[in-house]
Amino acid sequence: MSIEKYLGRNVHLLPQTNQLRALHTVIRDRDARREDFVFYSERIIRMLVEAGLDLLPFEERIVETPVGREYQGLRFAGKLCGVPIIRAGESMEGQLRAVCRGIRIGKILMQRDKVTKLPKLYYSNLPDDIAERHVLMLEPMLATGGTALAAIQLLLDHGVAEENIVFINFITVPEGIATVCERYPKVKIVTSAIEERLNENAYMMPGIGDFGDRFFGTDK
Repeated sequence: MSIEKYLGRNVHLLPQTNQLRALHTVIRDRDARREDFVFYSERIIRMLVEAGLDLLPFEERIVETPVGREYQGLRFAGKLCGVPIIRAGESMEGQLRAVCRGIRIGKILMQRDKVTKLPKLYYSNLPDDIAERHVLMLEPMLATGGTALAAIQLLLDHGVAEENIVFINFITVPEGIATVCERYPKVKIVTSAIEERLNENAYMMPGIGDFGDRFFGTDK
């Protein structure tokens, strides 16, 4: 599946540096200790958050430096909100709070219905003025894209402009990218890795396992 048309427009892939590959090597190791998984994945999450913030609108701001000169600077031009998809998305919340002090945080809980196999909304709590905000939606894994589509639609139903949604995603596959970008072409996706494909059980290949279970220590 070709996703070339989405790269650099809808999808913003972190530069595939040697450092990033080294970090991924640690956390993809099935024998990685949990403390290593958490530490090195949080380093990547910080990179993702910084890249997502860079996609937001800025306006000019001039300040005076300590030596009496003007500096032609910038400042963020709107209000911001983070929305992790519970539970795995909460693994990314700490790094967002670390760089955006006092940021408003909403929550969405969706799980796949065992009968219909479709995402089902169990809980949401969003700021009253979320329609006026730029939203960083946090979810580590974008596989089939079903949960992401449902979460984005929930944000749209609450008045958030599609172009104001930045989906911060740790790891994804071409199938998930195509699903989200075809339905919501104005949503921007920031990710650190694009896997080869999904297998017959919808697992990413070569993959990383269940991110939330490994991060929170509930893996078997």
